[in-house]
Amino acid sequence: MIDNKQKILQSERAVLVGVIQKDQTEAQVNEYLDELAFLAETAGAIAVHRFTQKLPHPDSRHFVGKGKLEEIRQYVESKDIRVLIFDDELTGAQINNIEKAVGAKTIDRSDLILDIFARRAKTAQARAQVELAQYQYILPRLRGMWKHLERLGGGIGTRGPGETEIETDRRIVRDKISLLRKRLQTIDKQAQTQRKERGEFIRVALVGYTNVGKSTLMNLLSKREVFAENKLFATLDTTTSKVVFEYVPFLLSDTVGFIRKLPHHLVESFKSTLDEVREADILLHVVDISHPQYEEQMAVVNETLRELGSSEKPVLTIFNKMDRYEAQTFDQWLEPSTKQEILNDLYRRWEHETGGRAVFIAATEKRNLDQLRKTILEKVKELYQVRYPWKKDEG
Repeated sequence: MIDNKQKILQSERAVLVGVIQKDQTEAQVNEYLDELAFLAETAGAIAVHRFTQKLPHPDSRHFVGKGKLEEIRQYVESKDIRVLIFDDELTGAQINNIEKAVGAKTIDRSDLILDIFARRAKTAQARAQVELAQYQYILPRLRGMWKHLERLGGGIGTRGPGETEIETDRRIVRDKISLLRKRLQTIDKQAQTQRKERGEFIRVALVGYTNVGKSTLMNLLSKREVFAENKLFATLDTTTSKVVFEYVPFLLSDTVGFIRKLPHHLVESFKSTLDEVREADILLHVVDISHPQYEEQMAVVNETLRELGSSEKPVLTIFNKMDRYEAQTFDQWLEPSTKQEILNDLYRRWEHETGGRAVFIAATEKRNLDQLRKTILEKVKELYQVRYPWKKDEG
């Protein structure tokens, strides 16, 4: 990992900052900050306050306006805040300017996500991927981070050490990036060999927004214990198991969750891990239907699948956490017939929008899992008959 990278400390008090730009609403930005607060909690920080400001575009020096920056500085000073977390990417110069003006460590959403990934990475591949993304993140920000070491002005003695040290650091970072890419290429080749050795099995991959219940579902379908908890990015490494439904075998993979504003260099670094998605025959798109913005989360996943070149694959949409959805939507005085009518409208809507490829479950309650298994089995059988017709009689 990057030795001088400032880490978010356990129980660190944080303030969140977001800018409401012309193509956004206040409600949208507050939703983004809700997610940012969850990210901060996952990293071990406590979000105690948030600031928002309407701007046509972020300020080039401080991201927010001078008045808002002063408001933030006063709050930070009075409440002993140790870190500011901005919901959008900052340049190195902006980070340096904000830290000097406010007197608190400043990070952005990308840095926060990288910090979480660094904490969660367990395998050699995941650690190398995170480290590569960290160096790619820091490289264009070196000048801004060194700005406070440079001397301004002209003449003898005013050049300062900054430029020489920046170039040295850039060379070190570029060398590390090159080394990590070579290391990942070696790991990728080993992984490709392992995938080829799996034989002629249909491959099924669980995809979805982070924290929608993919790992819980993986455990139920594969009868294997995969780490699952109520935090973002609970698992980074792809887990693959051989599953057999009614004597029909297939490979089931759990993959890293997606998230909005996922840093591009992180997506690039993790593309090898997401090869399970690209090479899958069927995608199981798991959705947390109890989340207020579940449709936006679905759109983020679909866009990420397009980036990976996997948007044309057969998809079964699994609407999970129906128990929470019902608890949030219905009260105890609602007539059962009215409740069923509302549910039927929901079912019909998504049956129509997914072309009949939708199942509604509650994984923690094991509700409707038999229907899910039956639907997955049908799709796997169909593909076996098309791809491996000689196996038709075997299954």
